[in-house]
Amino acid sequence: MLIRIRSRDGNFRFEFNPKADVSELLEKIIESSPNANRDTVTISNQPRGNEAPISTLLGKSLEKLGLKHGDLVFVNYKPREDESAAAPPPASTPAASSSTSQPSRLWETVQEDPVDTYWRSKDGMIPRGRDAQFCKHGAKGMCDYCMPLEPYDAKYHKEQNIKHLSYHAYVRKLTPKSTLSSSASLPPLEPISYKVKIPCPTGDHPSWPEGICTGCQPSAITLQSPAFRMVDHLEIANMEIVDRFLQAWRKTGLQRFGWMIGHYEPYDKVPMGIKAVVEAICEPPQEGELDGLTLGLPWEDETRIRQLSANAATPLTIVGYVFTDLVPDEEDRTKTQYRRHPGSFYLSSLEAIFAARMQLNNPTKTRSSSTGMFGSRLVTAVLTGTEDGAIDVSAYQVSEQACAMVEADMIEASVDPGIVRVKEEDRSVDNARYIPDVFFSYKNEYNIEVKKSAKPCFPVEYLLVNVTHGFPQAPEPMFQSIQFPIENRQGLEDQTVDGVLGTLARLDAPNIMPSIHAPAGESPKRTELARYLSDWHLVSFLETTQLMSVADIKLMTRTVSRPMLLREPALLDPVLQCEGWQTLMTFTRESAPPSRPQTSAPSGSNAMDEDIPPEVFDQIAASDAQGGGGGGPRICPHCTFENYHGGSDCEVCGLPL
Repeated sequence: MLIRIRSRDGNFRFEFNPKADVSELLEKIIESSPNANRDTVTISNQPRGNEAPISTLLGKSLEKLGLKHGDLVFVNYKPREDESAAAPPPASTPAASSSTSQPSRLWETVQEDPVDTYWRSKDGMIPRGRDAQFCKHGAKGMCDYCMPLEPYDAKYHKEQNIKHLSYHAYVRKLTPKSTLSSSASLPPLEPISYKVKIPCPTGDHPSWPEGICTGCQPSAITLQSPAFRMVDHLEIANMEIVDRFLQAWRKTGLQRFGWMIGHYEPYDKVPMGIKAVVEAICEPPQEGELDGLTLGLPWEDETRIRQLSANAATPLTIVGYVFTDLVPDEEDRTKTQYRRHPGSFYLSSLEAIFAARMQLNNPTKTRSSSTGMFGSRLVTAVLTGTEDGAIDVSAYQVSEQACAMVEADMIEASVDPGIVRVKEEDRSVDNARYIPDVFFSYKNEYNIEVKKSAKPCFPVEYLLVNVTHGFPQAPEPMFQSIQFPIENRQGLEDQTVDGVLGTLARLDAPNIMPSIHAPAGESPKRTELARYLSDWHLVSFLETTQLMSVADIKLMTRTVSRPMLLREPALLDPVLQCEGWQTLMTFTRESAPPSRPQTSAPSGSNAMDEDIPPEVFDQIAASDAQGGGGGGPRICPHCTFENYHGGSDCEVCGLPL
């Protein structure tokens, strides 16, 4: 099972056996927090309170401790250097006193996404052509009117109507040019936190809620539009992916939820931009309703899906989630109601808080933060009705301020979907909650900027970040088919082994050989087989059947996710040659229904045989079985057809034999 650990050193994830001893959890905590004093480590199931020294829990299993898959464990400890400073140095080892343990530089060991590696290798400068009016130099010269602009240039963004800086443009803006290529420089980003610091850095009073001071309490919050966004664009690789997702709603009228599987790429419409490309939608177990849905979290299949998707030709991950909010129009059932617009809401307060929780659970690994983590690239997509009654995608993220407020348990949903409520302060020991002052600003009727207290509530728009979306003009999806039944659609679509074997039999898969041994003319059959196999939902289902080994499933995932698969059928050869495929073909042959025996025309027959109805051959076979044809064939002297029945007239020409 997956256990998440949150400490002052950041967020970490580790896999454990449910029956593993708590000591294994302790070792992972020490591994992620090398500066922790082992004897002072405490764990809790909530950010504040309920801490238990882990040393008192040793000998118990994780499942007996009540931990389940996906649980978040809050860790606290005293640093080792604190104790070394309090204790006198040993007389025999004077050098030991000067070699105190230093906190590890976590950001230096982070493995970033390939898109981050790409942008770190570029300067991101915005090229400009020669200005015909102001440039007075030669073709190879450069001046202030044509020199490249920095990726964070405010004038350029205003001219291009780009509301937010991209993540890497923002990092470039914060990083001094002299230290851009220096690994010794400190990261420019620090995660936002609105929680009381425990223990207080001053050490002058008991920890919250017994005491609080300016040194440990969070500052007042002013909600404002983010200066940057983690993802600039959401691209869905194929329109069919969305259409297939909508089929469940079209058949039932119930709302639907799905995790978007994809990868991140550079986005050229924004300086140093990043886009999330969706290659498939995986639907978890859920209960749809007319006006919402019920979803089970944590998602039990998440670890398996992440591991499987990482084996694709281009490694995939969960880039976001999508849900429907669709209601047919009362007057015209072919259209949908326009529910989300400037006069109502874009994301409800409940959806925004849910998005914040999901983003907190999926942080982005980065070298630009002291914790090795900052923000999230998880995108929230909504399929909802447009003003003209059609269906369109809207994409959002919530701000870093929103995530920090949810993490500090400061806000909650309201009855009005467009309003967020600020919670009341709570000084109880079990559920201590400190609420700093919260403000938001707006322009009044005189167009004057006014600051207003956000207590007890404020508009949800102050937490949202818009993300553009679209479809590629020349689609090249990784998966060529989306016709296989989709998971967790009970009663609508069923994923069965018999269905897979039946389709493979119809495609004549057992007789399709690797390209080096294939007979001439087999290419169309191989292409159709490749198209059928290149389906995310099929590969995901096959993994659960255990008909193929883990290694063979990895091979299949990597092979069928290549965009060139249909144009180069030989790419399918590794799958056709693996042991798991041979096992699958054995089951396919054994499960195929017996075919009716074909009666071939005798060697002496002519072209008239082709006009003989199949019933005639059935009658002949039945007659032979009863011994009616024991005398052998009788050759018609008129048409030379070989008659196997015992009659006196030819079956073909009708003349006497």
